[in-house]
Amino acid sequence: MKVCLITGEFPPMQGGVGDYTSEVSKALDALGVEVHVITSTLQDAKGRKQEGGSNWQTASCVLHPVVREWGWNCWRTIVKVVRQVQPDILHVQYQAAAYGMQPAINVLPLRMRLAGADRPRTVVTFHDLRVPYLFPKAGPLRWRAVLALARWSDAVIVTNGADQARLKPHGIQPCVIPIGSNIKPRLPGGYDRVAQRSRWGLGPDGFLLCHFGFMNERKGIETLLRALSVLVEETSLPGAPLLVMIGGKVGSSDPTNIAYVRRVEALIAKLGLEELVLWTGFVSPEEVSASFAAADCCVLPYQEGASFQHGTLMAALAHGMAIVTTTPPNPDEQPPPAELMAGENVLLVPPGNAGSLAAAIMRLATSPELRRGLGEGARVLSRLFDWEGIASQHLEVYRGLA
Repeated sequence: MKVCLITGEFPPMQGGVGDYTSEVSKALDALGVEVHVITSTLQDAKGRKQEGGSNWQTASCVLHPVVREWGWNCWRTIVKVVRQVQPDILHVQYQAAAYGMQPAINVLPLRMRLAGADRPRTVVTFHDLRVPYLFPKAGPLRWRAVLALARWSDAVIVTNGADQARLKPHGIQPCVIPIGSNIKPRLPGGYDRVAQRSRWGLGPDGFLLCHFGFMNERKGIETLLRALSVLVEETSLPGAPLLVMIGGKVGSSDPTNIAYVRRVEALIAKLGLEELVLWTGFVSPEEVSASFAAADCCVLPYQEGASFQHGTLMAALAHGMAIVTTTPPNPDEQPPPAELMAGENVLLVPPGNAGSLAAAIMRLATSPELRRGLGEGARVLSRLFDWEGIASQHLEVYRGLA
């Protein structure tokens, strides 16, 4: 079988959807699928577009970094590659920001239907249901663009039950295939946890929190900072707790988050936390693992609640972290995933509540046994989301269409 994946980002671009697509391509290749990837033109170190040609052979796929912009002209480029490759399946990895908030990708399945019976079957994976821009005051039309992408595709995949429930009332029957961790637990050679913590100025009795992933309003980072301020002012920890922010501040696909980063930096200054918040910047997967291993707990206070659509959560689970995360805003109407069991593999607190978040962190700071138990529970849960199983579920969808 021959599959062509479409994604707005792909390594070395920085972004979760690109990393996900890379992992899926590796797993599909291991199952004997011939994988092609159509993506954006790459950039050099100064951000300039690089015309890479249409056939870059990687270890697991043929990479086509040929789309300069994701406006309506992208159709011509995509169709040209499709005619060359002649895939059985054309699979769109959808996240509006990865396509510059442009709507052309939403209409691509309709364009492929008009090509006739010999066309490849189209599949879309919704990494989230964020709407494209369209035009000022487009309002409900933006949501209709998302529904159009789903309805014109031959199969629809979502990464979590909440997105499945949101689409079903519109006559769409998506299947749920979770994402896995884009970061495999693998420490650098000669790793020394004590030395790593010491480099960050942490003494033997210090408590180290971590957060992983790019910054945007949905991550609840301002709540995390206020919780850190509460811990500094109101608790009797042996030393001031430190927070390490693992990874780059913004990804390649959504520069609009830069304004949010500035807001976060201003809040850090206002709360007087400049010496207590550390930044790793964009680092290798091994350095991400090293940062996780050095930390005592991982705090992921999502504004919309924890969900298996978050690659950051999946990475923390895979690394066996003691995790504090959040319930959805209205847990009675939309409960958190059943697999997230409070006290067994995570601690759960309401979103936007710095006091509750600080109290949960304090529970972990004062109970090594609880940290160990949550970490082991997280590691066990992560085994449900291995890439081989994810690829096998994809292959089942593809075969049903082909």
